[in-house]
Amino acid sequence: MPFSSDDHSETGEGVVSEVNSDGEVQAGAGAEENQQNKDVVTPRRNWIRPDLPSKCTWRLGTSLSQSPHFHFPRILAPHILPDILWRIGDTPLIEISFSSVLLVAKCEFFNAGGSIKDRIAMRMVEDAERAGILKPGDTIIEPSSGNTGIGIALIAAVKGYRCIITMPQRMSTEKVNVLTALGAEVVRTPNSASFDSEESNIGVAWRLKNEIPNSHILDQYRNPNNPLAHYETTAEEILEQCDGLSSGHGGCRGGYRRNAHWYSPKIKRIVAVDPEGSVLIESEEKDKLKPIEVEGIGYNFIPTVLDRSIFDLWYKASDKETFNMARNLIREEGLLCGRGSSGSVMAAAVTMARQLEEGQRCVVILSDSVRNYMSKFLSDQWMHEKGFLISEAPTDPKPWWWDIPVQDLSLCAPVTVSPSVTCQKAIEILTERGFDQAPVVEDSGAMLGVVTLQTVLSFITAGTIEPADHVRNVLSTDFRQVTASLLEYVSTSPAHLETGFFTHSSLQNSSSSVRLDGERL
Repeated sequence: MPFSSDDHSETGEGVVSEVNSDGEVQAGAGAEENQQNKDVVTPRRNWIRPDLPSKCTWRLGTSLSQSPHFHFPRILAPHILPDILWRIGDTPLIEISFSSVLLVAKCEFFNAGGSIKDRIAMRMVEDAERAGILKPGDTIIEPSSGNTGIGIALIAAVKGYRCIITMPQRMSTEKVNVLTALGAEVVRTPNSASFDSEESNIGVAWRLKNEIPNSHILDQYRNPNNPLAHYETTAEEILEQCDGLSSGHGGCRGGYRRNAHWYSPKIKRIVAVDPEGSVLIESEEKDKLKPIEVEGIGYNFIPTVLDRSIFDLWYKASDKETFNMARNLIREEGLLCGRGSSGSVMAAAVTMARQLEEGQRCVVILSDSVRNYMSKFLSDQWMHEKGFLISEAPTDPKPWWWDIPVQDLSLCAPVTVSPSVTCQKAIEILTERGFDQAPVVEDSGAMLGVVTLQTVLSFITAGTIEPADHVRNVLSTDFRQVTASLLEYVSTSPAHLETGFFTHSSLQNSSSSVRLDGERL
């Protein structure tokens, strides 16, 4: 079906509404009861689920002239580009030397925004403009794990749209920095939120859409322009550059498959890659609740744009092989690819390539650059902490602080937060003191969790909390303790201090720590 960002029925605030099988918001079954009892109000959201079955009528083998979608013609770029958006697409295909077979990589990090998602961002924006949905001065809102958001933010910066990106907290700080540099507003959401909850990046995006006039969600999970972008550009480029085997991943897969098999019957197999812990693969394996360290691939729902039936084979990639393969690509090939998803698909490609016959070729898609992950898989420290890298004997002399117990450090009195402190007060004092986080401690000295400046600001921006709400409503319980009783040394602590929230056990029942409101414990 042709895409419309307003492809649903609007309902008023406080009205009971539900989403039917077509994704449209309608009055729910409880509406009549609420009319009879004015004191009972059960608000439902105005939103469209991202995992509904696709209503696209096009099928493999159908003539392109019968397609229900608009198809943009490919235009040859001039020697001097009018703007950076002309640098989206036409990425190089590079031979991989460490493989014993003919293995080539489509390097999507050469796109303007640094990832393959620039293609779908451009296609979604252009189609919304063509359809008259997106107009000058409008706001684009998009839930994203980062790369689609960066692509949209880059396009919005060039075209003059306001841009809001909702993103889970687990995504790298580098992505947030790039987004804000492009002028986008970033709203972080809890990692624990289910995709269909109001607190998720999808739920928050729809709430903002309903509150902000002239705003639109392009919706990469449902928008047919997602696979169409790859049907018309990525797959076309691969087929022009070589006639071989294409192994894709993410929302791109449908476009690769349909185009490649339609135009080139010599394509023997298309492999989709899914990380452990994701539900995209049709499998009986019980790993759905396993945390996913790889960013940008893997979901806990099946996006509307993904048709799993069109793939010949699925490959399940572990975090360890993913990150180490990505590091090998950088070190041995000089390919500054990023997010371990490049490692995932390369691991699959190396495995599949062993089955190739003489003269056959394997093509793999490297989706983005290392820019977004400098503090993660590129860091030996992060890899060590996650158990993905085997420790090596240190070659450099130990620094002076290596054997000093943490409790012997001359540190200033730690700042703690009473759970009854308001979010507004927490923001003011954390900002004034230059802190980005503080432990939340009860009067009894019991540690409740950690409050971070980033979380409070994101929740207020998203409307999840009010400035007058207590910090107990936004604290994180996911933190590590550095214990004085075990005489932990500074040498054991850097990874903990740099990669997550932390507290010192001496904060509990301490007479020297300072409350955020200035009182002594």
